[in-house]
Amino acid sequence: MAIINKTPRRLVIDLTGPHGNAYYLLGLASNLGKQMGLSKDEIEEIHSKMTSGDYENLIEEFDKAFGSVCDLER
Repeated sequence: MAIINKTPRRLVIDLTGPHGNAYYLLGLASNLGKQMGLSKDEIEEIHSKMTSGDYENLIEEFDKAFGSVCDLER
C-alpha cells in the first residue's frame, strides 16, 4: 500500500471573476482570520486597513494579511 503525501493547496482567488469582488474579499478575510485563530480585534484591524483606500489598497492589505495561505490572480 502506497501512502502519498499531498501538500495542501493554497486557495487561489481570480480577481477578474465574481470572487474578486471587494465584499467577497472582506468576507473571506473574516473567515480566514477566524480559521487562523485571529481575535475579533485583529480581524477588525485588517478590515479597517482594507477599506482605508481604493480597490488596489484592499488587495494589497488582503495579500499582506493572508498571502501565506491565499494567492490572488488577475
